[in-house]
Amino acid sequence: MKWLNNNRVIYRRNPITDVPTESTDLYDYYAEGTFECYSLFRSKAKITTYKSLKWHLLVIHYLNYDGNPHPYQWFSKVARFIADKENGFVTFYIKWKILEQMILDVILQGDTPPRNRIRKVIFKEKARLLTLSEKLSIVGKLIGKSKRITQEDIYECMIDLNSNNKKITISKLADMLKCTTRTIHRNMGNQLKAEKEYLNKEYEKIQYS
Repeated sequence: MKWLNNNRVIYRRNPITDVPTESTDLYDYYAEGTFECYSLFRSKAKITTYKSLKWHLLVIHYLNYDGNPHPYQWFSKVARFIADKENGFVTFYIKWKILEQMILDVILQGDTPPRNRIRKVIFKEKARLLTLSEKLSIVGKLIGKSKRITQEDIYECMIDLNSNNKKITISKLADMLKCTTRTIHRNMGNQLKAEKEYLNKEYEKIQYS
């Protein structure tokens, strides 16, 4: 992360056109959600697949795009650093020829926004003063305003638990969203179940490392 910061690589950005439904000193809340929030390396989970690596590179290229294509050398340098297993971002080794093609594919995307997860609650810098329970309580209350629990709501809570170094459980998700565990099971879906297992495996690795 220090290398990215020293090289002024932008890897996070809040929404720029979507207007929050509610805004306070601590957070912005989007009742309908926003796709414009990009926040890479928010949790300690690492990149485990080629598909995920390419998405991360697409986001970095997009966020650092200033109207003109990046010099190939600049973006290639950043991509190679992130793709190097020794630097701690990925869990696998990638052949340089494959990475080279991936870099070219990303550059050709230009300023097209990468597909992104929807977010409803975005905490501001001042929220760092909140305790974990306070942050999770805010997320639960805001998302709980919805009449129906969605997969996006569940994912939002999963990410908040993981980024705060907490194991994700059905009971914790139900408590945050003020609903029953049965509701969580019913609305979770196979993709979120797999994501939950993956994030918890990463959590366990950190606990026993």
